[in-house]
Amino acid sequence: MMMIELYLYYDQELSLSSGHSSCLEPIVELLSVGLPDDKVSVLKRTANLFSLDCFTLNDSRNEVMPGWCNTDDGSVVYLPSNGRGAFPLCPTQNGLMFVPLTSKLPLSSQLKDVDIVLHKATDEVLSIEDNKLAFTQSMQALQRYLDQHQDFCVVDPLNNIYPLLDRLEIQRVLLGLVELNTEGKYLIRGAHFFKVDSFDELDFATLHVVSVAHKMAIVFRVEEFKNLNVPLPAVIQEYMDYSSTLYKFYVLSEKIFHAAKKSIPNANILIKLSNGNEFKHLLFDSLKYLPTADSIKGSGASDHGITSNESIDLELVTDAANWLRRRLHLTIFGFDVVIQEGTHDHVIVDVNYLPSLKEVPDDISIPAFWEAIRNKFDCGNSKQVFV
Repeated sequence: MMMIELYLYYDQELSLSSGHSSCLEPIVELLSVGLPDDKVSVLKRTANLFSLDCFTLNDSRNEVMPGWCNTDDGSVVYLPSNGRGAFPLCPTQNGLMFVPLTSKLPLSSQLKDVDIVLHKATDEVLSIEDNKLAFTQSMQALQRYLDQHQDFCVVDPLNNIYPLLDRLEIQRVLLGLVELNTEGKYLIRGAHFFKVDSFDELDFATLHVVSVAHKMAIVFRVEEFKNLNVPLPAVIQEYMDYSSTLYKFYVLSEKIFHAAKKSIPNANILIKLSNGNEFKHLLFDSLKYLPTADSIKGSGASDHGITSNESIDLELVTDAANWLRRRLHLTIFGFDVVIQEGTHDHVIVDVNYLPSLKEVPDDISIPAFWEAIRNKFDCGNSKQVFV
């Protein structure tokens, strides 16, 4: 049976589905053969305390398929917990086996029998200064290894995801969507934007969003910029009314899925969110919280029952998804679309790497996710491992 060993570079919780608290639960590094019984007992009690599976190497009753790593000091076994999700250690139906990497061991010993690497470098960024990214130490180690092994297969190389880490750069990429627009049809575009190094001498009268990565502020008046405490430079982006309906699109190789969800309300409700006539700006982290009408306390605002009257042109957005896939050279990514009231413009407001897929049922999203990875491996003509 052919088996591909696929390693997930995993330092933080990564969730691909609302049905699983994490795709890969914590692992235990066990055990060289021949540990004293008292130490084995301690390890077993500790594993049980944290709801982790544990077994000894010389117990013939075990039927667990472990992930192995041979080091100069012997062998290490990685033990999965009961969680499976999108990253199971036991083989998938299309021949993938996910094994975690750990920063506690040399990458060279862990990757020598690996076929393809999946990462989420977007979660490993410490800072972005002067257009330079600073990754965590573990991601830097992986980056160095990949730089030294140019032929190593990666689901999406680090260079390809850089535009998604820079909001200004991805906005510039989205300008190219103009080539998809034809007369007599709805427009597909990115949001209008501009970069600022200072909030001095700004002059406009419409609602805008200021964004630095996922740290965002909605600003109602020019005067409020002087009270805005966000790092500079920043991107100022238009805000449009879109009936609180956000369409999330997921690209898994050549397969595209979408789902609609409730999002930030129209401007009149946002003004009430900002405490009536004070017009104070709203600060939020888009990864953790969105200022919805449901979050208003005592303002009397509500958008309960609001549904979008704007129908989405799926063919148009699918064309945009394929255009982005080709332009960014990415296998797995997602983007958000809103439909502007009045003009019916389809506006892409965000693009992200390795999205959660939580709006897509597991029985659809997870097999498609595995297939996308397998297709990447097959197209990359990487080495094969037989088990």
